[in-house]
Amino acid sequence: MRLPDKVALITGGTSGIGEATALLFSQEGARVAITGRSLERGQKLAGKIEAAGGQAIFLQSDVRSAEQCRRAVDETLKAFGRLDVLFNNAGIYYPHTALDCTEEEWDQQIDVNLKGTFLMSKYVLPAMIEQGGGVIINNSSGWGLVGGDAAVAYCASKGGVVLLTKAMAIDHGRQGIRVNCICPGDVDTPMLPEDARMRGLKWQDYLAGAANRPMGRVGTSDEIARAVLFLASDDSSFMTGAALVVDGGGTAD
Repeated sequence: MRLPDKVALITGGTSGIGEATALLFSQEGARVAITGRSLERGQKLAGKIEAAGGQAIFLQSDVRSAEQCRRAVDETLKAFGRLDVLFNNAGIYYPHTALDCTEEEWDQQIDVNLKGTFLMSKYVLPAMIEQGGGVIINNSSGWGLVGGDAAVAYCASKGGVVLLTKAMAIDHGRQGIRVNCICPGDVDTPMLPEDARMRGLKWQDYLAGAANRPMGRVGTSDEIARAVLFLASDDSSFMTGAALVVDGGGTAD
């Protein structure tokens, strides 16, 4: 039980890495608030956690909206009385170069991936400061550290998340708040086959690219969730401002 009596708020929590993290956090003793845009998936996940003996609520929310971010934080505090861990996980992706990326797709990726991380942190920080500490974990990407092909807006947004993480770590370390980010590589989530589709690749051909990397496979949502748990728990008590790479060696290749 690494998160006994802790309260965690997870954005983009209804599928993939967010869902796996919500389930794992609950198993480790946390009460969990999950945000997302799908009411059906969110209520189903919260019910699954409660059926297993945990405590969870779902808050339908879009991280691009300051008002909805503020409301998600307020509702979490109202339900559970405190907020110990924020996992900024909500993300969106379109594969484009600078030539073919539309202004709308640029804005969507910057707004969800980067602005949403900023907004949620902005409204969580006062509660964490008042209670004397907390943990913020941001979901960046291996492509937030190195460039990726045909992903100009995604790389820009995720690179911004890395430096936003470091800046907040500096600003709030003496207030007892640790801020770190994870940088996953290819992970078997709904985003991956969608990337293959948008790039016009067959799924098996897409996976063949991962086979050329050091570990020869894509990761699982559970593997990333365990890294998030490490950063959320006291196991990482002397870590802040870090970008933890969890990518099967992809950025080392």
